[in-house]
Amino acid sequence: MNPLRAYDINIAGLDNKRHEYDFESGDAFFAALDQSLIEKGNVRTHLVLDKSETMIRLEFHISGVVEQTCDRSLDLYDEPIETQQMMLLKFGDHNEELSDEIELIERNTSTINVARYIFEFIGLALPMKRLHPRFRDEDDEQDDEVNGKLVYQSGTPSDDDDDTDTPNEAIDPRWEALRKLNNN
Repeated sequence: MNPLRAYDINIAGLDNKRHEYDFESGDAFFAALDQSLIEKGNVRTHLVLDKSETMIRLEFHISGVVEQTCDRSLDLYDEPIETQQMMLLKFGDHNEELSDEIELIERNTSTINVARYIFEFIGLALPMKRLHPRFRDEDDEQDDEVNGKLVYQSGTPSDDDDDTDTPNEAIDPRWEALRKLNNN
């Protein structure tokens, strides 16, 4: 049996009101999707489906952990996932993705499968830079400083700077010429 069948919701028989669903996604879920971004994980999804005459509003609350490979050390680690996303499915004459949050579905659609949405929202919740937690504090410090010097500082130089020993350096004549043009 296809593990993604558990994510089918029969919308043809639903009343026009609010419905709630809970899904547990494990390793079989990620393997069935035929992708290489996530191979293992344990994720819970609480879905609120609000059906009306013209559309279906899907509100996802996804939490859990997925196994990732550190970009720096290639060690495996568990990345926590916590996200809330919304999707609108509007009834129309054909199937079409209008934007990231809005899709058209045919009026006679009887079943929707939410597995693809859950996986996409998990992928969006993952950080672009996959670092093992032991490297994250170290990486934050390196973002602020390079070799002990501040990379960029706005405003006037403070008294602590080493560069205050030299008098104001001569301005490059090319920049001076540009300033004169700007002042005219």
